[in-house]
Amino acid sequence: MASNRHLGRIIALQTLYEYDFRLAASDSSLDLDEVLTRNIARFSKTVEDVEFIKSLVWGVVKASKGLDKQLQPVAPEWPIDQIARMDRIILRIGLWELENEPDVPPKVVINEAVELAKAFGADNSSKFVNGVLGTLFKRVNAAAEKAAPKAKKTPLKQKKSHSGASK
Repeated sequence: MASNRHLGRIIALQTLYEYDFRLAASDSSLDLDEVLTRNIARFSKTVEDVEFIKSLVWGVVKASKGLDKQLQPVAPEWPIDQIARMDRIILRIGLWELENEPDVPPKVVINEAVELAKAFGADNSSKFVNGVLGTLFKRVNAAAEKAAPKAKKTPLKQKKSHSGASK
């Protein structure tokens, strides 16, 4: 399943890259469903979780403006439209997964994004992606901890062994 999800992320990345490129070129024939269907079909014998791919692609497309607003403050010296297209898409995928895939551990999401950046990005892309997503995860985690009600702490009692010594 894990390697299948990795392939799914690659297909999503290819789809989103083509979509972003053609959108920027004002391609009037752009049809995201067609691009997605074509890219999934290329790997039909090996890909199993098609719904994951579709969810990832459509989730990123629908949330891209909001994702960009969250990404921008973490990399203020890089306006979002000046970040390399591949890096920007990988960051969007990673952030969307962090926010919408609770069954996937955050470290796995970040590691997968770093691996995509190593495979498809420039020389320093993996470090950039790791830094941005790691910072976002820390901020989200800190905010969640602040928002969660503090549990009343009770001191742990030490158990005594049969010999009477504390453990």
